[in-house]
Amino acid sequence: QVQVVESGGGSVQPGGSLTLSCEASGFPLDYYPVAWFRQAPGKEREGIACIGSADGSTDYADSVKGRFTVVRDYTTTTVVLQMNSLKAEDTGTYYCAADTMSYWSRAQCTVLPDPYDYWGRGTQVTVSS
Repeated sequence: QVQVVESGGGSVQPGGSLTLSCEASGFPLDYYPVAWFRQAPGKEREGIACIGSADGSTDYADSVKGRFTVVRDYTTTTVVLQMNSLKAEDTGTYYCAADTMSYWSRAQCTVLPDPYDYWGRGTQVTVSS
């Protein structure tokens, strides 16, 4: 079965850190661009980070730049989102998505949702004191 699954969500106090992981079954995640999105209650979905495949390029939304880092863990074939200095406004459901139409692409990845065709079900992140 082809799917993408997120893990690592939870509750943390403001200023704390969390690490999310994205893994895939049915296809090798290493070869495809991957992006992270989030959606807070009552708000639109927001693309926050992406990582390319062949070139390893990354991009971040201004709202998380300098606090979040996206990397690939080739030993586990996962994509990790390291989130530091978390704020209350980071609360939401976090989704991982893969663009399986861009095998080993050298193009800059995007945080726009259009190219991503496999999405996980999301993992909840709550930042609260």
